[in-house]
Amino acid sequence: YRLCQEIVLGIGGALLLRSLGFEGHVRYHMNEGHSALLAVTLLAAQLERDGRKPFEVREHDIEAVRRQCIFTTHTPVPAGHDRFPGDLVKRVLSEPRMQLIEAAKLLEHGELNMTHLALKLSRFVNGVAMKHREVSLAMFPGFPIDSVTNGVHAATWASRPSQDLFHKPIPEWRTVK
Repeated sequence: YRLCQEIVLGIGGALLLRSLGFEGHVRYHMNEGHSALLAVTLLAAQLERDGRKPFEVREHDIEAVRRQCIFTTHTPVPAGHDRFPGDLVKRVLSEPRMQLIEAAKLLEHGELNMTHLALKLSRFVNGVAMKHREVSLAMFPGFPIDSVTNGVHAATWASRPSQDLFHKPIPEWRTVK
């Protein structure tokens, strides 16, 4: 059921945007791995444009998708990152999509890890805070992960008297992780 939801979100979302005429000049933001199949759909479209089969994926195809996608991860615990057994993915997705996933080497140990899929097919990845970046770097070694705060930016939000008050006892308050 969960994989079906992610198909609707990722593949359905990409196809909806295409049908609305947004294909070609859009950049995509995947918020968590739940929408990562969007990137697989972009990869399929890349091959279709070139008249190639799903098993004919080349590195430049992957790079073309990466240029279109950014990814934000929010979940700092492994259990929050969806993984699906390859045989389930094969039963639920179409054969061409599965051929594409296999040809692009997006399965790991027989599983489709939605977060790794998004990490591999995005040009920019961020956690939602500096501390979350640190946690994510430890969870996903080998992937460059930046941080973008999703909270209040205290240095611009706090009034001058509050800033002065914070600065005395906590000089690093502007950059606390």
